[in-house]
Amino acid sequence: MRVLQLGPYPPPHGGVQTNLVAIREYLRRQGISCAAINLTRHRQPDSDEVYYPAGIAGLLRRLFALPYDVLHLHIGGNLTARLLGLSLLCCLIPGKKAVLTFHSGGFPSSPEGQALHSKTLSAFVLRRFDAIIGVNSEIIEWMNKLGVAAARLYHIPPHGSAVMPAENLSPSLDVFYREHNPVLLTVGLLEPEYDLETQIDVLGKIRRQQPRAGLVIIGSGSLEQELRQRIAASPCAEHILLQGDVPHSVTLKAIAEASVLLRTTLYDGDAISVREALQLGTPVIATDNGMRPEGVRLIPARDATALEDAILQNPPRRPAVVSSSDQNLEAVLLLYRSLQ
Repeated sequence: MRVLQLGPYPPPHGGVQTNLVAIREYLRRQGISCAAINLTRHRQPDSDEVYYPAGIAGLLRRLFALPYDVLHLHIGGNLTARLLGLSLLCCLIPGKKAVLTFHSGGFPSSPEGQALHSKTLSAFVLRRFDAIIGVNSEIIEWMNKLGVAAARLYHIPPHGSAVMPAENLSPSLDVFYREHNPVLLTVGLLEPEYDLETQIDVLGKIRRQQPRAGLVIIGSGSLEQELRQRIAASPCAEHILLQGDVPHSVTLKAIAEASVLLRTTLYDGDAISVREALQLGTPVIATDNGMRPEGVRLIPARDATALEDAILQNPPRRPAVVSSSDQNLEAVLLLYRSLQ
């Protein structure tokens, strides 16, 4: 069996990238060929069966030239027209089985997700896949409402990172961490659904009682310039570090050394950064999306007062948890084999 993964390939690192790489490395440890095609604007030289085609023409050449039996597409965020077109193409390639993992856990409850039904084009395309993996039960229920047969739906949570934290922080992070305590950290995309403005605004209130408090934001996205302007206008500007993307091992080190990880999303799924923080013993404060792991301090969405209160209560650190289970990766491999 030969497998081809399509999706965002690191760098930068994020939840979807972590899951895709974990599947690929697991398959290769089992002696199964697994190439990958990066679908983002972040490109590297092709190497070790990881390909970075430029534009749709380059992607099509790779899709029809590479040898594979199972094509596995990873989608996070919204179901754009571009992604729907790519999904349909993946399902129409003769002699290949097409699998989709839908990573956007909060999309079914979003206005865009709620607007879809079984007679929409999106539903028609999704029903073309031989199998669909949902990272949470809400996605499975939503796919079923769109008419995807239950026999083609698989609930398989994403795999956490097996990468160890770096020994040291990057220089800029190291300086910031030494100058601030507590350090509030958020890891994710710089997009509207992450409600980063609330974190920026709350920091000023936190510093009235904890004058050395600082906020670190790791990630990239469409709001970067807007957030930089908002931070520059904040009276706490020098105590907010918009770090951008960093290597995954450094991100894990930043999580391990942070006082608390914040996840204040307007809608969200099963965030790998949350699970990584819990494994490293770092307290987590997150909006209640109905599917957070045990041990997370839950707050309502868009509630700055609840966020402030939760931070000021100084949530305690927990012992780090070592986990090496490959159960979810095994489930993906069993799914592939069932399609042969």
